Amino acid sequence: MGMLNLGKKKTAGPLNREGTIGKDLDFSAAEAYKRLRTNLMFSFSGDESCHVIGLTSSLRGEGKSTTSMNLAYTLAEAGKRVLLIDADMRLPQVHAILKIHQTPGLSNVLVGENNGANLIQPSGIQPNLHVITAGDISPNPTELLGSRRLVGMLDSLKPRYDYIVIDLPPVDAVADALIVSKLTSGMVVVVRQNYVEKAVLENTITQLRYHKANILGFVENYAEDEGGYYQKRYYRKEGYYRKENES
Repeated sequence: MGMLNLGKKKTAGPLNREGTIGKDLDFSAAEAYKRLRTNLMFSFSGDESCHVIGLTSSLRGEGKSTTSMNLAYTLAEAGKRVLLIDADMRLPQVHAILKIHQTPGLSNVLVGENNGANLIQPSGIQPNLHVITAGDISPNPTELLGSRRLVGMLDSLKPRYDYIVIDLPPVDAVADALIVSKLTSGMVVVVRQNYVEKAVLENTITQLRYHKANILGFVENYAEDEGGYYQKRYYRKEGYYRKENES
C-alpha cells in the first residue's frame, strides 16, 4: 500500500465525532481516505472473501482510532459490508466517538459472558457499517485477545462481511496488536508526523516483522506539506522510513 499523507487536522486535542468522522470530514480529508481505500483494495488478492485489516501505531495519540473509523466508513460507503471492531480494551474510543453503547462488546464475548447475540451494533453513520465495541474494561485484555474465542468469533463473522477493520492498541504500549496481527490479512501503521521518534517507530516495525505480520503500509497523520493540506506521498513500505530519514 505504501505511504499516505492524510493531512493535518485542525486541532490536536481530544478526538470527537464532529468534523472528524464520516460525512463530517472536509473534502480534502475525505478524498485522502478514499485514496487509502483504493490502495488497500489493491493490496489484496481475490483469494479471500473477507479481508481482516488491523490498524495500530507506535504510541497513543497518533490518530489510529479515528483512522480506523474513517477507513471503515469509506469502505462501507463504496458498498462493501464492513465490521469495525474496537480491540483497544484498555482505552476504547470507538463507542464514545460514535455515541453508541460500550457494552456488551468484545471483552464480554471473549470471557464467555455473552454469546454474541447482541454484540453487533449499527454504526449510526453508514448503513453498511456495523460495530463491535470494546465492552467492559478487562484486567487481562492481552490474554483475551490471544484466546481461541477470538479466532472462533472472527471465523463466524467473516462470511457476513467483505472487510473487518480492527482498531488495536499501540505496539510500544502493549503486546495486543502483535498477538492479533497473526489473525489479520494485513496491518496498517498510523504515524503522526513530528510526534513519534525514529527509534520507537523502527521498533514497531521490527516487532511486527518478528511476529510475521503482513505490513500493508503506513498512514501519515497530522502532516503538513509545502504543497498544501491535500498533498500526499507514497512509498513502498520497505523503503519509506529509510528514504525520509536520509533526505
